[in-house]
Amino acid sequence: MPINRNTLLRYKTIDRMLRNGRRATLEELIYACNDALYEHNGYGEVSKRTVQHDIEEMRYSRELGYYAPIKVVDRKYYHYTDYDYSITDVPLSDTDMRQLTEAVELLKQMSSFQGFDDVEDVVNRLEDHVASMRYHVEPVILLEGNERLRGLKHITPLHDAIIDKKPVTIVYKSFQWKEPQRFLFSPYILKEFRNRWFVFGRRHDSPEPILLNLALDRIEDIADAPKKERYIKNKSFHPQQYFNDIIGVTRMAEDKVEHIVFKVPAKEVPYVTTKPLHQSQREINRLEDGSTLFSIDVILNFELERDILGYGENITIISPETLANKIHKRLKNALSKYENVEGD
Repeated sequence: MPINRNTLLRYKTIDRMLRNGRRATLEELIYACNDALYEHNGYGEVSKRTVQHDIEEMRYSRELGYYAPIKVVDRKYYHYTDYDYSITDVPLSDTDMRQLTEAVELLKQMSSFQGFDDVEDVVNRLEDHVASMRYHVEPVILLEGNERLRGLKHITPLHDAIIDKKPVTIVYKSFQWKEPQRFLFSPYILKEFRNRWFVFGRRHDSPEPILLNLALDRIEDIADAPKKERYIKNKSFHPQQYFNDIIGVTRMAEDKVEHIVFKVPAKEVPYVTTKPLHQSQREINRLEDGSTLFSIDVILNFELERDILGYGENITIISPETLANKIHKRLKNALSKYENVEGD
């Protein structure tokens, strides 16, 4: 019988408390499990009997394959007899590997259908990961990650709220606010951009039905909304259309799509061609000196400006003039920071 998410969270918590030779009383393990459940779910209280059962399952469960070397000393302190042991180092069982392989095969079949093109990238990464675990070889695909990224614990409760169509109570601290604010929120979709997560939805106390974009790393707490509160259904937000004309996640209701033309020097053309700024990117004209004019059709926002500035002198905005002026002003301001630096 598969274990549920809360049970697995307790196992991980107990493992964390006993790793590297640490000792913990049963009361300390119970407190740590309660604290972990509350942090992830906004609620949670486990009994002494539950934690004792968890310890036994970690010790002897064939299904889990942990066989954790947990002993009691002085009739009080639990610890691992093997200081290097951790359940995170336990290899997957043959059953686990078979199920993972079957899941990858299913995803591979899905990637052949129209509309599932993006699944192919996920399949390649999963297939590589499964192979590296099965044959104990080094992976050939390395993913960009950020171990210090905040807010990832909020993905699961927000995902569940979106699926169940339930509002949540959020405590949010914007960079522009002096103090965090607490409000009711109906989430619609989660989106990742550049290794940072965002949730889009409606704030209940807003006088206008404005779509709100919250960064998960600015959320301080999530809890269930009072039972009397109703979920605000999504009637006008269409994610595919919403994100189709922007780079990133920033968009104002009154924004319009602009036709942007930019020039790239010859040596940078292959890079911009193989890694387009946006899906709408088109090559307009190749000039005599090898430089090329490109165009994209997007809404002007902060993320677009940041991408352009990232290319430095290798992108020149031709039109619209408003964007060219913005980039010129920002580059001029950046240059002023280095006026006292001696150049070659």
